[in-house]
Amino acid sequence: MLKKVLIANRGEIALRILRACKELGIPTVAVHSVIDRDLKHVRLADESVCIGPNPSPKSYLNIPAIIAAMEVTGADSVHPGYGFLAENADFAEQVEKSGFTFIGPNADVIRLMGDKVSAIEAMREAGVPTVPGSNGPLNDDEARNLRLADEIGLPVIIKAAAGGGGRGMRVVHNKEDLIQSIAITKAEAAGAFGDDTVYMEKFLQTPRHVEIQVLSDKHGNAIHLGDRDCSLQRRHQKVLEEAPAPGIDPEARAIVQKACTDACKKIGYAGAGTFEFLYENGHFYFIEMNTRVQVEHPVTEMITGIDIVKEQLRIAAGLPLSVTQDDVVFRGHAFECRINAEDPERFLPCPGKVDVFHAPGGLGVRVDSHLYSGYTVPPTYDSLIAKIICWAETREEALKRTERALDETIVQGIKTNIPLQKNLVIDEEFKKGGINIHYLEKKLGM
Repeated sequence: MLKKVLIANRGEIALRILRACKELGIPTVAVHSVIDRDLKHVRLADESVCIGPNPSPKSYLNIPAIIAAMEVTGADSVHPGYGFLAENADFAEQVEKSGFTFIGPNADVIRLMGDKVSAIEAMREAGVPTVPGSNGPLNDDEARNLRLADEIGLPVIIKAAAGGGGRGMRVVHNKEDLIQSIAITKAEAAGAFGDDTVYMEKFLQTPRHVEIQVLSDKHGNAIHLGDRDCSLQRRHQKVLEEAPAPGIDPEARAIVQKACTDACKKIGYAGAGTFEFLYENGHFYFIEMNTRVQVEHPVTEMITGIDIVKEQLRIAAGLPLSVTQDDVVFRGHAFECRINAEDPERFLPCPGKVDVFHAPGGLGVRVDSHLYSGYTVPPTYDSLIAKIICWAETREEALKRTERALDETIVQGIKTNIPLQKNLVIDEEFKKGGINIHYLEKKLGM
């Protein structure tokens, strides 16, 4: 097993990693910015190191500072969590070249899956279903691009190969707008990501966002842990997730799950990963793979009983998976509500001091949060402050339990999106299951 893990992240995911390490008896090092010295995981870690000022580029994105912290503390490995450097191939490569272990897939695989064009090509070759598209980057040949749009069929969407988080995308409904839209998206991609590569895909009108969790080790073993529905989104940002995804065709589900595990073996994937799909009319269409632990991983843990972070640590240490596919048993249903420090109507961040924090409890309720009474939420980072995860034997029971848990939650001193979450769990259409990715924005009048 790993000897000492440096946690290169902050907030709830850093605390989540620390807990897994403690249960495996692995000493931990917490790195933090100046403003984050009072984070809960920093207080609980065996050692802590300040790696720089508050802005992320000078701290959590400062690769030399993180590697130096590993050297001075004697850490042999680093867990990047999600966000920040979690899917940065250069970081993974420098960690390995410095003689340390990166808890995640190798740099080559991160690069392969980080570029949307190469990822789609790799998945197509591996037998994973993909969205009809340009099958590669678009060039400056206007006639070719217009012909591709005809073959795919309007509407189409132009996407930045290096994009993410809902940025670098433009929907085209009219052929007359295509060439200009490509040029604008290329310019935006160059400015935002330093790479103007774009590609074209069929724009699905009312898809759902369904993803499949996988685990794959260095011994050729790969398993899936079922699927999650993440269709409740605002501006391409997930708000509420559930597992398993309701109303999925069983045959299509089984085929795509096997395709995902086969793909892991084909590309030499080692770690936890998530295949993200659009699902429409009984068909799955691959859109991207996240080569890290996901924010919403707890709902999968709740229905399988498998600790995904512990498996990440085992895989990084060179150990085989602790379970086979036959060992994975799905039981019940789970929801996760992302609690953000933001105005529930205007969605503006609301940092500040938390005067009182009371977490919900009871059977089937889990809270992943770094919050505590007296903690000050800084304005510098993402507004996620807690995740309320609820499990029950049936979807209906889990939804009622989630409603009850939200009612119990108390956060005083700052505004949160709890009122929005309360509204969502009693929404009649959401109760039915199977809403599409546009539903929340339409509900909010956006």
